[in-house]
Amino acid sequence: MDLTHTRSSEVIKTNWFTTLTNSKHLGLILLVPAFVFILMFFVVPVFLTGVFGFTNMSTATGITGDSYLASQSSMLQLKDRHGMVALADDLSKIVYTIDTIGLESAAQEGANQQTLDELSTKFLDQNFDNRRDVERIIKSLNHRPSNTRAIKAISKHFERSVLNTRYESQDKLLTAIDNFGIKLNDTEAKAVIDVTYTGWVFTTENFKRMISLPDTKKTFINTLFYVFTTLILFNVGFALVLAISTHYMNSGPAGFFRSLWLLPRITPPVLYVLMWKWLAWDTGFISAILGPFGILPKNWLLDSPTNAWFFIILINGLVGASMGMLIFSSAIKAIPTSLFHASEVDGATRVQQIRHIILPAIRFPILFITTYQTLSLMTSFEYILLATEGGPGGSTEVWALATYFKALNNYMGMLEYGYGSALALVLVVVGVVVSLFYLKIFDFKSLTADPKIE
Repeated sequence: MDLTHTRSSEVIKTNWFTTLTNSKHLGLILLVPAFVFILMFFVVPVFLTGVFGFTNMSTATGITGDSYLASQSSMLQLKDRHGMVALADDLSKIVYTIDTIGLESAAQEGANQQTLDELSTKFLDQNFDNRRDVERIIKSLNHRPSNTRAIKAISKHFERSVLNTRYESQDKLLTAIDNFGIKLNDTEAKAVIDVTYTGWVFTTENFKRMISLPDTKKTFINTLFYVFTTLILFNVGFALVLAISTHYMNSGPAGFFRSLWLLPRITPPVLYVLMWKWLAWDTGFISAILGPFGILPKNWLLDSPTNAWFFIILINGLVGASMGMLIFSSAIKAIPTSLFHASEVDGATRVQQIRHIILPAIRFPILFITTYQTLSLMTSFEYILLATEGGPGGSTEVWALATYFKALNNYMGMLEYGYGSALALVLVVVGVVVSLFYLKIFDFKSLTADPKIE
């Protein structure tokens, strides 16, 4: 009976394995990692970008939100929105209290215990209006510290303020205010809770702000100019020139020139941009060449918006042209040589071969490169960041760079995650619309249709 049961289990396992690995199911199994990858690194980030774009998330609110922070800006709101000027002034005060909390904190940092004991004996629970008064009483102690730095280090532990401390709940905020010596009635408590709440909320203000700001239009125009100028001149145009030119060369020189144009792409971006900066600096190669002709040296990369755009398009274009060159070269090589031989017999020139044989045969690769490079240029900013940081005067700041500055890095330190996500969401939407437009003008259906003659 046990033998029969074992054989039945083996048959079931064999049937299950055979069913799972047959040609119909094997393809789906092999696609599972790809589905997981797409879900984790494309669908989820895009979804979260869409969600965060409709929130007011920032450094102030934090990512998790639901906290309370009394700051100078919230005190201004308390005055303006609720008319509680006196309360806002009281909450904005900084006082110094000699208490056990400060004494324990100072002891943990290594302050002299005799000094702290004497301070506790003589001044415990006394309040002072400013730090200078605290430092004065510490200097009056018999066991006072030997230097001013040590006195200041002790005095900082007794600073008490409601401001700039994040509280996890309303109760903790109200308790801190009460311990500070300020008694709130119900109306005042509700007003304080309203202005200090930093949790993020869902809102459409990001998009209203985006439309109203004049910088948005400038950044959008910069992006259009950058994307389509680089795309037409280099990523598609120059790439086609390179691919077609090397097609008519012998294999040796053709391979050499293709390898040469790969150098910008395989060079690390920091080193690549540094080479361009060396070329354009006031002490660089261009100034050295033009100096003998009476032209004063200057930073050619940042002296004017026109020059800045000239270099940015060159920097990005020479990198982008290499990918198109490889794709187009491979596609041209796949064209049957008999077509070229027949056209030569019919007296076709090189220009006619390009127009009537090469370009129609590589429509699909042109569609792919045009779409891919458009999306790539829309979302890329590293070369601009390294070269000009969007300058001079924001004249080369594109949409992706503005998104980076708002959400991840700026000089003010106030990161606006929600607004940055809203900017990124616009890029996603524009990318989808542009891709569909390309599919329409390239007649994607005809490119993928079954051939009429087998």
